[in-house]
Amino acid sequence: MSAKRQTVSRPGWGRSLRLLIWPLLMLVGLAWLWAAQAQEPRREALLLTLQDAIGPATADYVVRGIATAEERRAELVILQLDTPGGLDSSMRAMIQSILRSDVPVVTYVHPAGARAASAGTYILYGSHVAAMTPSTNLGSATPVQMGGDGGLPGMPSPEEPGQPPAEEDPPAAEAEGEGGDAPRRGQDAMERKVLEDAVAYIRGLAERHGRNADWAEDAVREGFNLTATEALERNVVDLVAADVEDLLAQLDGREVTVDGVTRTLSTDNIEIVREDPDWRTELLSVIANPNIAYILLLIGIYGIIFELANPGAIVPGTIGTISLILAFFALQVMPLNYAGLALILLGIVFMIGEAFVPSFGALGIGGVIAFTTGSIMLWDDPHLNIAWPLIVGVAIAMAAFSIWVIGRLLDLRRKRPATGYEEMIGMVGAAKEDFDTTGRVWVHSELWNADTRAPVQAGDKVRVVAIDGLRLTVEPVGRDD
Repeated sequence: MSAKRQTVSRPGWGRSLRLLIWPLLMLVGLAWLWAAQAQEPRREALLLTLQDAIGPATADYVVRGIATAEERRAELVILQLDTPGGLDSSMRAMIQSILRSDVPVVTYVHPAGARAASAGTYILYGSHVAAMTPSTNLGSATPVQMGGDGGLPGMPSPEEPGQPPAEEDPPAAEAEGEGGDAPRRGQDAMERKVLEDAVAYIRGLAERHGRNADWAEDAVREGFNLTATEALERNVVDLVAADVEDLLAQLDGREVTVDGVTRTLSTDNIEIVREDPDWRTELLSVIANPNIAYILLLIGIYGIIFELANPGAIVPGTIGTISLILAFFALQVMPLNYAGLALILLGIVFMIGEAFVPSFGALGIGGVIAFTTGSIMLWDDPHLNIAWPLIVGVAIAMAAFSIWVIGRLLDLRRKRPATGYEEMIGMVGAAKEDFDTTGRVWVHSELWNADTRAPVQAGDKVRVVAIDGLRLTVEPVGRDD
């Protein structure tokens, strides 16, 4: 009977083992498939949209978008562009990010009616693939200095949009001739330096990607423009596509050079992932204006100062802290000159110190000078300027505050003390008895011992001229009838 039991139990154990092995094998297979798919890069094209003037906010958006594409190991980045131009520093930051990118960047001027003016032309030339849609244009790449109003350089003038300069710089011999204007010569020299730098920069980008460098130079020197069809014919752009789907179809199988390595794009059935500007970009687009950041910085500094001067006020500290954080958030994407910031802080400290140190205006005047100088040189980019009316207005307000503080100090110095023994000097009281040298008087609702140099009689008015401890020195001023 024991043998029968053994023969019956063996098939049961085999079935149990088979029931356990098959699920385990299925789990291992599924895990292997999941791991294999996880290792494969996701075939996607990251679509970024830039439809505004190029500034710190848009540069931050594009740089972060390219970094996201690298993290996802995307097939390519499509930068959909429609811009009138923008800041040189922000434009260069974007192009540097494109040139360093491990993911091919396709700049696509879209939709119809869009433009890649000024800084947009440089971005097109700096991209791995430059594409346009019909009825778009590019050009007007002459650098423009927008002075003193905090505007965006590189953008066409509102009076003459897209027009080249009225006349070229005068020859060097003419500029140095007799009767020449020295400031104008200096300005012409600076403009020529900026122009030549822009020409060399865009020619370098054109040569890197095998595009028409001569026309790029003309776009900078003369402000020329091209339509999409003309740009394709002159080898300024690589493709003209009706829409994004047409663009991807034409890109499929195209070879591009990314960081010195030739790659073949595979865009068939690729997934398009839109990365629209988020709250960070929207906030930066507002506060990254030099004037707004400057105002937030001042509000923050003075809010903290008022809170420290009046502990428990809460409101100045709250507003100041929020403004200061927003200002620093904007400053992180802007080329800040720390010497200018230090001068602004030093000027504010000097003007506040005027209220506590009797410098008779020296600290106040020095503070206004330091503050104004720091405001002018706050940004480490000649294209970023704070509006002159704003600088002058704030400086005048601070100077007026310093003058008011000085006036208050002088008034306080002239004002008689209101407390203590000193306040009794000059008070008028009444003699309580007749005395020639020493007696008692009623002053300040109190009875005092007093000395006098002239005889007084009871009821006479007396004025306090000195005080020594608990003894007054008085003089008669008349009788109280």
